[in-house]
Amino acid sequence: MGVELEEEGGPVEEEDAARAMEPLDAGAAGSSLAVFDQGVPTQISSSRVIVHVDLDCFYAQVEMISNPELKDKPLGVQQKYLVVTCNYEARKLGVKKLMNVRDAKEKCPQLVLVNGEDLSRYREMSYKVTELLEEFSPVVERLGFDENFVDLTEMVEKRLQQLPRDEILSVTVSGHIYNNQSVNLHNITHVRLVVGSQIAAEIREAMYHQLQLTGCAGVAPNKLLAKLVSGVFKPNQQTVLLPESCQDLIHSLNHIKEMPGIGYKTAKRLEVLGINSVRDLQTFSVKTLEKELGISVAQRIQKLSFGEDNSPVTPSGPPQSFSEEDTFKKCSSEAEAKTKIEELLSSLLKRVCHDGRKPHTIRLVIRRYSEKHCNRESRQCPIPSHVIQKLGTGNYDAMTPLLDILMKLLRNMVNVKMPFHLTLLSVCFCNLKALSTAKKGPMDFYLTSSLSTTSYSSKRSFSRADRNLIQAPWDHQLQEETRNSPANVNGSATWGWRGR
Repeated sequence: MGVELEEEGGPVEEEDAARAMEPLDAGAAGSSLAVFDQGVPTQISSSRVIVHVDLDCFYAQVEMISNPELKDKPLGVQQKYLVVTCNYEARKLGVKKLMNVRDAKEKCPQLVLVNGEDLSRYREMSYKVTELLEEFSPVVERLGFDENFVDLTEMVEKRLQQLPRDEILSVTVSGHIYNNQSVNLHNITHVRLVVGSQIAAEIREAMYHQLQLTGCAGVAPNKLLAKLVSGVFKPNQQTVLLPESCQDLIHSLNHIKEMPGIGYKTAKRLEVLGINSVRDLQTFSVKTLEKELGISVAQRIQKLSFGEDNSPVTPSGPPQSFSEEDTFKKCSSEAEAKTKIEELLSSLLKRVCHDGRKPHTIRLVIRRYSEKHCNRESRQCPIPSHVIQKLGTGNYDAMTPLLDILMKLLRNMVNVKMPFHLTLLSVCFCNLKALSTAKKGPMDFYLTSSLSTTSYSSKRSFSRADRNLIQAPWDHQLQEETRNSPANVNGSATWGWRGR
C-alpha cells in the first residue's frame, strides 16, 4: 500500500492534494482591494486564538511507543522502497524523510527499519489525539493523521473573565515568541495569545502524559499563521506569533509555493506572471491577477499573502469518505491494474463492515508517470442500489460488481490498448450514509472511527499532499480539472497544496 505521509511539512513528490479552504467573505475582500493595489501590508487584528498542533515524526513515535527499545536507536518507517519518516536520532545521522531505503542505509548503516504499510495503529492513535484535543475545545479540525487546528477563543475568554485584573497584567508566555517580540500586556490581543500559549502548553503536556506523544504548536490569530509558526521551533516546542510580526513570518518564506493555500499548479501560473515571492504577490495588481485566476481566487490568495485568513476552524465530524491507495514504480498492463485495484477494494470492503455506514459513490484515482510533476486524475460514479445493499454484510458479494465499475472508470481515463505507465492507484468510497437516522455521540464516533479515515486518500502516495483526509474546509485552492467527464462519470478536480 502507499503512505499516509505526515508531520512537519517536509519535501514533497507531488502537490495535487486535497485541501479545501473556506472562501473569504466578499465584503472583507472588497474592502481590501485598495490596500492590495498599493502593496501596503494590512494589520492582522483578531479576537481569535487558534492553535495548530503538529505531532513530531508521528509514525516513528507510534512505533517507539509500541516498542520502547527503539527509542534511543535511529529508526525509520519503511513503506515500499522509501523511508517515509524517521525519528530525530536518524535525522542527526543524515537520514531524511522520503529517502530511498538504500540511500538511508548508506547514510546510516545502523538504521532500524520497521514496516509501516499497515496504517491501522497510526489511524487509531491519530483519533485518540483528536479526542484528547476535544477535551480542551469542541472546535477541532483534523488536517490528517498528525495535524489539528484547535480554536481556543472561547476558552481563552473564559480564563480571562476568571482572572483578576492584576493577574492579567502578570501572565507569561509558554514557549517561544516569534522574532523575540516583546509582549504588551495592555494590548488585549497580546494577552489573548499569551493565555492561548498557556493552554497550548497544557494540551501538549496532556498528549505526552496520556498518549506519550510529543508535538509542536503554533499560536496565532488565524489558521494560516498558526500553521506557519508551529514549525519554527521543533521538535516538541511551541511558538506564539504576535500580530506585529506577521509580515516578518510571511516574508520568511523562500517562495510563493511555500504558502499554505497555494498549490503547485497555481504557483506555476503565478511564476509565469513574474510572481515568485510573497512580496511579489503582495504588490501585484489585483486587477491583473483577477483576469488570470478569477476574482475569488485572486483576492483570496492575495489576502493570504498578507497573512489574512478568516476561515473558521470547522469541526471535522465523522469522515465522509475513506480510501486505500497504492504506489509503485510502474503499472503498465490492464491485468496488473486490475489485481492492484482488487487488493485496494478488498481492504475497503473490510473497513465498510467495521464502519457501519454504506457508501453511495465510488471513485478511482490514478497518477501517470511524469519526469516533471505528477498529476492525479480521477473518475467517480454512483454505486447502484442493489450493490449498496450487499455492502457491509461481511461477505464479498459486492466485490465483482464494484470491481467491474472500477475497471470501467480506469478504461475511461486510460486507453489500456495503448502503452501506459501508472505510478499510483487509489480506490475511494464516498458519500457515506448511516443505515438509521439516529445520531451518534462523539464517543460513539471515536470508538469506531479508527477504522475509517477520510477523503481522497487514507493511504496516499509519497507526498505531503492529499491532506483532505477530513474534508477540512481550509486552504481552498484554484480548481484545476484534469479532464472533462462524460455523462454519469464525473471528472474530479485536483487541488494544489504546498506546506511550509
